[in-house]
Amino acid sequence: MNTSDPRAVVIRYVEAVRDGDADVVRDSFCEDVTWHYPGDLPISKVWHGRDEIVDEFLGTMGTVFVPGTVEIELVSTIAEGDRVVAEWTAKATTVYGGAYDNRCLGIYTVRDGKIASVVEYADTQHVAATLFPDVTAQGPAGTE
Repeated sequence: MNTSDPRAVVIRYVEAVRDGDADVVRDSFCEDVTWHYPGDLPISKVWHGRDEIVDEFLGTMGTVFVPGTVEIELVSTIAEGDRVVAEWTAKATTVYGGAYDNRCLGIYTVRDGKIASVVEYADTQHVAATLFPDVTAQGPAGTE
């Protein structure tokens, strides 16, 4: 990639996710990137490193959607310096038969033309209900 413009870096990444371009997705991140995913879901934590984020976090998320049903739309971006706020929608049919339809927001920090950190915000109750129904059905710890 030839640009170090933070907004262009983030747009390129989101479009690669939308298009299923795994090489561009991987290339979008610094090796030491972090990604904070909120809540108390099985995926909620701070993910560390490009390989962990791409292979484990994003890779795991890909297994819960029916192939060919994922629709990502970038709604807007706001950039200031090395930080970009991106808002997107994600829709898909889940392997559990449900409809995933979420609006997400990420605060990206870009360093040397690569994503160095992401803090994501999403409707985690919807994520739990549609992507982790087995965990949700058990209820909070100790209430089974």
